[in-house]
Amino acid sequence: MSTTMPKASEMTRTWYIIDAADKPLGRTAAKAATILRGKHKPTFAPHVDCGDHVIIINAAKAVLTGRKLEQKMYRHHTGWIGGLKEVKAGTLMKNNPEKAMMLAVKGMIPDTVIGRKALTRCRIYRGAEHKHAAQKPQAWTL
Repeated sequence: MSTTMPKASEMTRTWYIIDAADKPLGRTAAKAATILRGKHKPTFAPHVDCGDHVIIINAAKAVLTGRKLEQKMYRHHTGWIGGLKEVKAGTLMKNNPEKAMMLAVKGMIPDTVIGRKALTRCRIYRGAEHKHAAQKPQAWTL
């Protein structure tokens, strides 16, 4: 019996929509990362970009469990002396929930060429409306 290797030209990409309302942010991001990489497909291969498109709606209604809203900090450095920037998770979820969801998904995807390409197929929206109805996305249940 021979093993078939998938080719990038043979991949068919479908669109999935994930509703993040009243669901933990990390679990939603983990499922989105799995779909973006293509690990839900039986033809998955780690060296081929075989993932699908993901639309995450209601990012503002995603929940953080425990005391993460008060204690979790998102940090980045500008590169300048004293340029460490910190934002609490509660502030980020209130002002820019799309960025909080994108950071969670980005942390669950490998930092490789394939991972960066997969991240471009992720679309995140604050509310329930999105502009990808023409692609006929299928609902994904967590």
